[in-house]
Amino acid sequence: MARNKHLSRKIRLIKKGKQTRWAPYWTVFKKYGPGRKVHPGRHTKNKRSWRRTKTKA
Repeated sequence: MARNKHLSRKIRLIKKGKQTRWAPYWTVFKKYGPGRKVHPGRHTKNKRSWRRTKTKA
């Protein structure tokens, strides 16, 4: 395996890593108000797991 990754590949991996994160906690308050308790993972558009879906990077 290569010792150093190409910059373009690194950027792609960084982008994919960001897509798996939950949305910020304040989006729950913004969307539903202070009374509702909802998991911020609901607001994440692309959900990806290293087990289920591969990045093809």
